[in-house]
Amino acid sequence: MSREPVTAFVALGANLGDARQAVLDALGALSRLPNTSVTGRSRLYRTAPHEASGPDFINAVARVSTRLTAPQLLDALQALELQAGRERPYLNAPRTLDLDVLLYGDARIDSPRLSVPHPRMWGRAFVLHPLAELAPERIPLGGLAAVGEQAIAPLAEAGTPT
Repeated sequence: MSREPVTAFVALGANLGDARQAVLDALGALSRLPNTSVTGRSRLYRTAPHEASGPDFINAVARVSTRLTAPQLLDALQALELQAGRERPYLNAPRTLDLDVLLYGDARIDSPRLSVPHPRMWGRAFVLHPLAELAPERIPLGGLAAVGEQAIAPLAEAGTPT
């Protein structure tokens, strides 16, 4: 029996190596996950580390349609992180790739492995600004203003005016 597709939102970020290319490669890899297609993506953003260390991050958010369950999607995202050389030497360490399930339909999930909506997304400009491009209705009133002090800048992309 086939599951109905669910719209999920995935945060992408990197701040080691060629972070921009890592995020772009991850966007492509998301579209190759089984029973999953990317139905939209935000611009890329440069952000200063927030609750993390190291160089600036490149961030984006992707909207996906998936038949994977939320835990299956998390497993697939973690496999992509490993393929990109992700290591977790300490909490909030710099990373070659970071992928997080932000929203999974309207589900509320609170398990030891996965919390949806992502519990810290509402305090992060690097999540809310790109998410607002794709699903402004999912941003609470005053949400962007609440993260207004966090430095974030959209990046020009090839073929895209600044």
